[in-house]
Amino acid sequence: MDNENCLNDVVHPLSKKIEIIQWILLSILIFLVPMIIPKLLNTIFGVNSWIATHSQYVVGTIVNTVLITTAINVKGFKQIAGLITLPSISAIGSGLIFKSASIYTVYMIPAIWIGNFLFVYLYKKLFVQKNLNYFLTSVISILVKVLIIYSFFRVLALILNIPNVMFIALNLSMGINQLITAIIASIIGFGINLTYKNIKNENL
Repeated sequence: MDNENCLNDVVHPLSKKIEIIQWILLSILIFLVPMIIPKLLNTIFGVNSWIATHSQYVVGTIVNTVLITTAINVKGFKQIAGLITLPSISAIGSGLIFKSASIYTVYMIPAIWIGNFLFVYLYKKLFVQKNLNYFLTSVISILVKVLIIYSFFRVLALILNIPNVMFIALNLSMGINQLITAIIASIIGFGINLTYKNIKNENL
């Protein structure tokens, strides 16, 4: 019961109408970002530019920011589950981020979903429900997410015969890149939380 209540807790309560609008906007954003951002970066900076070939940094940061926003101000298991599963489906389906390695990332979906769920859950449990310091919560949540995803990948690499070039790319994507994008997102998420708070104070 306590865990269920945790998923229904938010920092800044909204009206039912605004809740629905917020969820729809977050869903559209988190689904489209993996498809649109790589193409946008290719167009603006060129296909061979560093930022275009490392689009996961941009996409991952945005996705993790949405997940933190979800933890802070979205309630309900179904609503949260939708936001957790959409980005990996979009990223793998479009094939724009992992490119030729996308076939191997399909096997990573369960770990990514579990990692994302615990990422959101720990923010809700520790920061939203227990009022633990935001940045301490971020450290715990990030480490758990990265540990789950990267550990699963290493086990998968022992089972599958992944070509060396793809292994190197995925090793970065499922490890250090996950850590970097989650850290940047936690900083942005702190600002979003303050924005929610300021809007709430202005309406009082």
